[in-house]
Amino acid sequence: MASPDVHVRICEQEILKYDLEIKALIQDISDCTGPQSKLTELNSKVKESFHNLRLRIQDLEQMGMEQDKESDKQALFSQVEGHRKQMLSNQTVWRRANLASKLSIDNLEKEALLKGADNSVRQRKMTKEGLAQTSSNITESLMSISRMMAQQVQQSEETMTTLATSSRTVQETNEEFKAMTGTIQLGRKLITKYNRRELTDKLLIFLALALFLATVLYILKKRLFPFL
Repeated sequence: MASPDVHVRICEQEILKYDLEIKALIQDISDCTGPQSKLTELNSKVKESFHNLRLRIQDLEQMGMEQDKESDKQALFSQVEGHRKQMLSNQTVWRRANLASKLSIDNLEKEALLKGADNSVRQRKMTKEGLAQTSSNITESLMSISRMMAQQVQQSEETMTTLATSSRTVQETNEEFKAMTGTIQLGRKLITKYNRRELTDKLLIFLALALFLATVLYILKKRLFPFL
């Protein structure tokens, strides 16, 4: 009997698990305020849990039929009856929670529609006022742009005047640079010419000095060594 007792305990635990799942889902349905898709999803989960619970109750009933002792059989049948009553009670609570949730969602949707209508009226009023304000803002913006363009034109004229003055100054400076370049080239030629003349003068002085020394040596030779 050990093995059947284990199966019975496992079945009882699964029945308890599905019962708790159903109660939790029913509470979620009671708290649901929309949208309708969420309520539909919760109801699908409840139906699935009821299906699993019904199957496990049938399994438990089948185990009761397979019991050898009449007392064990009656005990399991009693548990099966209790679980079915609990399941019926959960189904009643589920239907009530569904009705309450649907009523709440409908009321919220009606309030949303009424608020939407009021908002639409206010929005149309605000739109007219907004259009008038927008038109005024556009006019002010165009006037501001016109003033800015006038300022830009004036600045452009001043810039052109400054550029013309700068161009004349650059041209005059360029002519001065050309004159200075000619003067520098002339100075370079004169320096080169003076350098050449200095070299020639040095060479002539060297030759004159050499001739002078040769003459002195010749005179000394004749007086000091006449016999040579």
